[in-house]
Amino acid sequence: MTASDRTAGWPIRWIFVTTILAGSFLLFLVQPMVARMALPQLGGAPAVWNSAMLVYQALLLGGYAYAHLLGKLMPKAQAAVHILLLLCAAVWLPIGVNSTPTPVGTEPALWTPWLLAASIGPLFFAVSAQAPLLQRWFAFICPGRDPYALYAASNVGSFAGLLAYPLLVEPLLPLRAQSWGWSIGYALLFVLVIGCGWLLPHRREQSVPLEKGGAPGTRRVLHWIVLALVPSGLMLATSTFLTTDIVAVPLLWVLPLGLYLLSFTVAFAARRGVADAITRYAPITILVFGGMMIGGNHDFPLLSALAALMLLFAVSVTLHARMYALRPAPGRLTGFYLAMSVGGALGGAFAGLIAPVLFDWTYEYPLLILAAGLLAPLPFLLPATQRLWTAGGVKLRLATILAIGALVAVGMLNPGGILGAKPDAVAFFGIVAVGLIAIGARAPFVFALAAALFLFGGYRAISLSLEPGARTRSYFGVYTIMRGQGVNELQHGTTLHGIQLTGMPERERTPTTYYVPHSGVGEALRAAPSLYGPSARIGIVGLGTGTLACYARPGQHWRFYEIDPVVVRIARDSGAFTFLRRCAPDAQIAVGDARLTLSNEPAGSLDLLALDAFSSDAVPMHLMTREAFDTYGRVLGRRGLLLVHVSNRYLDLGPVVARTAGGWMAAQLPYQPRTNDPAETGSLWIALTRDPEVLGELLASGGHWEPLPVTDTAPWTDDYASILPVLRALQ
Repeated sequence: MTASDRTAGWPIRWIFVTTILAGSFLLFLVQPMVARMALPQLGGAPAVWNSAMLVYQALLLGGYAYAHLLGKLMPKAQAAVHILLLLCAAVWLPIGVNSTPTPVGTEPALWTPWLLAASIGPLFFAVSAQAPLLQRWFAFICPGRDPYALYAASNVGSFAGLLAYPLLVEPLLPLRAQSWGWSIGYALLFVLVIGCGWLLPHRREQSVPLEKGGAPGTRRVLHWIVLALVPSGLMLATSTFLTTDIVAVPLLWVLPLGLYLLSFTVAFAARRGVADAITRYAPITILVFGGMMIGGNHDFPLLSALAALMLLFAVSVTLHARMYALRPAPGRLTGFYLAMSVGGALGGAFAGLIAPVLFDWTYEYPLLILAAGLLAPLPFLLPATQRLWTAGGVKLRLATILAIGALVAVGMLNPGGILGAKPDAVAFFGIVAVGLIAIGARAPFVFALAAALFLFGGYRAISLSLEPGARTRSYFGVYTIMRGQGVNELQHGTTLHGIQLTGMPERERTPTTYYVPHSGVGEALRAAPSLYGPSARIGIVGLGTGTLACYARPGQHWRFYEIDPVVVRIARDSGAFTFLRRCAPDAQIAVGDARLTLSNEPAGSLDLLALDAFSSDAVPMHLMTREAFDTYGRVLGRRGLLLVHVSNRYLDLGPVVARTAGGWMAAQLPYQPRTNDPAETGSLWIALTRDPEVLGELLASGGHWEPLPVTDTAPWTDDYASILPVLRALQ
């Protein structure tokens, strides 16, 4: 009886499935966990997550390359080497973030990958190699059985680990417990790998050679790489596009990665029904949802987000299923996965590194959608359309392309108003109708897709890119300056970051939006001279357009803390906003993370500190913890006044501030404009101080201040914080 006869069967399969599931679960549990641990050092911008993903993809590529090279050894030797690697990587346990401080002036796009790689690189590298490695071992033990199906199990574990963190682990456990819990999981995984390695044949004559088949040519390998590149890049581009141009819902970054992982489970499943159905109708999804997403309809943001996620899932399943159809024999399994990881890393590098430098808008998103249209299989939807295109030949294809071009021109120009009040929308639906008929005829379909992307949003983006100084992209987001009649606006994605009235000097000194005189911060800054005298020392976290500078008075000392140098250039040098130049030309600007900068300030160096550091609607959690409030309290001194801006579309942050700022007295001022003036915006500011006399004077100075309700919301600390209890959708 051979080794395979003794061991083949369902118990062995489930040992391998369990081991692969456990490894993938730990691998994708550690990603958000370490990103959360790094918040005090890196901040919470969406780009930080993209940088983290680049590190993970690079480590995954290294792990797959290691698994491929290990295949040259005998099976038992492979197990011995891998077990030794897991043992060496355990030196990095329990997991945590390297405590090296961020060097002054270091580019965050470069520092973030280094910090994460130094913190969990060896552990991630060792665990990431297991999916292809254990599939190869399974093929040795159970020859004739398809090892690729185990990759579907691997991605079930990945999906579960990714969702478990924000939904279960983060709300229930502090970071220290999370770290030790993951370490215990790693120890269990180590035991499972030893068990799998024990089942491998001991000697060369006991092992059955794996079927290798013909060596894949360069063209086939490149095809694998491109098929992996597009979904990987689209996953990151979807995260960036949603949080920048649609809706910055907290936790939204989890969903694109989760669906990307789930697509492998569907695409590599032994039962092909679901994958085949999604692949057949993917061209419709790409054409309709692709054009709709580029249009960026902000009236229904959650529906737009749902469409973007459906588009990502359809593309990922379709291209991964195509990759599965082109898979090699089991003997070349590790090389196949290596090519896949190369494509994944290249897609991540394009969306996370190259695109932010190359483009001033999220152009990578429509480009990847177009690439998906080029790569997706295009079966004819109906026999009638197949007969039509077969009979029409080249002439019909050229005529269709010309018709689509005419629809684009009419949609942009709308001569005589023939298409009504929304010509681009009417033309878009015409293009989609033609494109749906063209599914199966690749050139007309791809041209229809390109036209839809261009017409329904693309040309507007291009026009802003061609307008000098209108738009800038940085590591922290896309900033757009909109110049209108008598008003200039700054938008960060879909969030308004400032308005300045123009035309007359007194208008240009008028505070607007969240900072109008009767807002909480307006009331406090107007009261500063009576509270702290003519030489009050004012600190503002978050520069924006510099609107708050117009509360500055002669003799006061003002200092802004801003993490993004691009925002500093917009507020100071763009010419669109003159708050700083007209109202506080001598104000100091400290560039860098506010919490780190304030921690180096002398004790009692500020009298009033306003915290207004929200990037789009993202929450910089590290600025809202008890340790952060301790820093603010040290810098402000006993009589200091802290203003916290908690206006947010998706989170009720007031209870967090009330519970986190223990020992502070607090009041809140909810402000709603009394008129329809677009320059005024509703806001909610919280005032905190440890001196009852200061709070009493502030309340007596004016404004409709209210007591800040205290709830049973858990306070946020660097060790524990969760946004689930304060999500408005769950209240």
